[in-house]
This record gives sequence, C-alpha cells and structure tokens, in this order.
Amino acid sequence: MERGMMKIRTGRLTAGLIALLVLLTLGAAAPARAQETTATPMVDSNTSAADVVERVRPAVVTVINEQRRGGLGSDTGGLHPAGAGTGFIIDDEGHIVTNWHVVDGGDEFEVIFADGEAHPAELVGADEVSDLAVVRVDEDLPPAVPFGESNALEPGQPVLAIGSPLGTFTNTVTKGIISALGRTFPPTAGVPTIYTNLIQHDAAINPGNSGGPLFNLAGEVVGVNTLGIPEENGQPVQGLFFAIPSDTVQKIATQLIANGEVQYPFLGVAVAPVTEELAVQEGLPIAQGVLVTGVEAGSPAAEAGIREGDVIVALDGVTINRENSLAEVLFAYAPGETVPVSVQRGDERLELDVTLGERPEG
Repeated sequence: MERGMMKIRTGRLTAGLIALLVLLTLGAAAPARAQETTATPMVDSNTSAADVVERVRPAVVTVINEQRRGGLGSDTGGLHPAGAGTGFIIDDEGHIVTNWHVVDGGDEFEVIFADGEAHPAELVGADEVSDLAVVRVDEDLPPAVPFGESNALEPGQPVLAIGSPLGTFTNTVTKGIISALGRTFPPTAGVPTIYTNLIQHDAAINPGNSGGPLFNLAGEVVGVNTLGIPEENGQPVQGLFFAIPSDTVQKIATQLIANGEVQYPFLGVAVAPVTEELAVQEGLPIAQGVLVTGVEAGSPAAEAGIREGDVIVALDGVTINRENSLAEVLFAYAPGETVPVSVQRGDERLELDVTLGERPEG
C-alpha cells in the first residue's frame, strides 16, 4: 500500500463496517508482563497536560515496517519501508507495544525515538485477535511509561494521545475526553476479541497513530489507539476514535513477551449483547448478558449443553454486561479450565459447567 493511505482492516469485520473502521497505521499490510521496570512515576492528576507530555514523550516511538522487494520473505531485493505506526516503551528490557497491523507482513523493523535516533527492532510476538504486538530494541532506552487501570475510566475524563500521524509528524500530541466505554464493533460473532470492549474518545488521531498510547493526566497509559471512523454514508465523521483498554493490553503483552503468542480459551458460541431493544425483539426475560446466536458442533459449549437462544448471564459469578464483556471475562481463564456458566433459558436459570478449549487458529 502506498504511504499516506489509510489502512482498512477487513478480514473479520462485517460488510457494513468495512467501509467505516479505518485502522490508524500508515501503509503497512493489514497492522505487562509483571516485572520490574523503570517506568515514569505517576504524575499528580492536577499536573498540566504540558507537564505530562514532557515526562512521557520520550517513551513514545515510531515503528517502521520494512519489507523485502520482490515479495514477502524474498531475498532478491533490499528492504524498503512499507508502513509506519506508533509504539511505546513498557519496561527497561526494551519491550515496545504497538498494533498487530503495524507489524503484519514485515520482514524487519526499525524504531525511531523522539530525538530522531533510529534502531533496529526484533519482533517478540504479535496477536491478530487483539490487534497487539510487542517488538524489542536492544539499546539504552528512555524511561518506560506505566500502565493505568482502564477499568477505572469514566466518560468525560480528559485524555492525551501521542503518536506519529502520517508517519511524518512524530510526537504529535492531541487532547480530548473519554466519550464512552465498552464499544463493540460489530455486536455479532466472529469479531476480534478486543472489538468487544473498546474505549471511545475524541483526541484526534490519524493514520500512523496506530499502536500509540492514550494517556490519562496522571501520565499513565490507559489505552492503545487502534482505529477511527472517518465517514458514514459518504458524510465525514468527527471525533470518533477508539483505543484498546490498558487492562487488556497488559494481559496480551504479558503472554507475547513470555511465549511469543497468546492462548485464548475457546467456548464455541456466536453471541450478540443483550440490549433492552433486543430483549423486546426476541422476547427475552432479561436485558443483560449475551444471546447465543449459534453453537459450534463439538465445541465446549455444545458439550456442556448450551443451546442457540440461551442467554449467557455470568461466568463463575461474574455478570456479563457492558462493563464485563464475555470475551474479557473468558480471557481470565486458561484452556482446559472448567468454568461454571449461568444461562437463562426461557424462564429457567441453569448452571452449566464448561471445560474450555483452546481457540482454533484462523
């Protein structure tokens, strides 16, 4: 893809959203671990935005995706930049978080620091489902930035985004507020895990911002910017930007650093979040949880007795709602674990034990 064009992530989005969801990488093919770090200390919440930026800016980097001419993996040509995104340093071992779609298809990678100094980077691991990746630079680095708790965010809370829009305007800072939480794109089966629980905000981001941090005014990373909606029905849309919650980012980064991949528990159902409108439409006795719209034959859900038309209300006592998506709650468990699942079937409440499988590839 030519530099300067916005990347539309297709693959697993429904047709109605393909034209709307534009990932914020530039040119690349479709984009904490619990350890001791030298993370920047928390900044007092009354500190000005300029003070926060001065402290955290050195940890924000530009990530360059380089590919060989003549095709992926080819030895017939030299490397050339195929795209650019943003990343940020998370520990003193050189680990840098970015988006999967920033590094996807890359043969080699380069990281450019805020002072303009460039260094080669190795890919530690990448996960398409969450759209997250970790690269590593074996050099002396600026201090890392700390993660904040995304589950503590509230609509109206001010946030800052720092990134490299268009791959050229490095360390660009924009300011906005949290607009909403728990956004889902789309509310049907087959979507990537993270698209069930995005942070919506209005701090302006553009192609090249992919993988960049979203900060609170304490100087903590509360999200990773991943996509925006530029237009709908041919009309421009303003202020609709989305980030992966930091609580999810830390879980994914931990597994990528430790194993180079992420193991997802597998339930084997297609679901739709239950809203008041859906409850009325389907004649459901409750207005929370997720409606099972399909059950894969031979899956853990099928073997446990979950049926199409059931409503999954809770896992091990944790209620499924806008704050606790099914995917997020599931991710707390490992493949092979047995989890009690509360199911509403008509007027009957059932408690079923499900032994989770491992999410199949593809």
